[in-house]
Amino acid sequence: VQLQASGGGLAQPGGSLSLSCEASGSSFSINIMTWYRQAPGEEREMVAMISNTQSTLYADSVKGRFTISRDKNTMYLQMNSLKAEDTAVYYCNAYSCSSTGGCTYSWGQGTQVTVSS
Repeated sequence: VQLQASGGGLAQPGGSLSLSCEASGSSFSINIMTWYRQAPGEEREMVAMISNTQSTLYADSVKGRFTISRDKNTMYLQMNSLKAEDTAVYYCNAYSCSSTGGCTYSWGQGTQVTVSS
């Protein structure tokens, strides 16, 4: 599975940005898609995840501000009320299984989100 992330950029505090992540490949089924982020000098952390049944989970730091959604093999992250501490490189991740039964985690390239006035 190949993941292509897009979106991000620069926003002012209180502003909004959106990210998307499209999965491609053949003969696979994605079970869970996840957004992670990594700020300079920090460990990568989970931001939000969504299952193939649309169940969602959010990090406490983004609850009520970020919304994860999914349309088949494309995942979105709507980020509202952005704060400076949301500044990070955001990565998408997918846990998928092939038609032969093998399962794996895949990572997309990071996309920069900067929140600054």
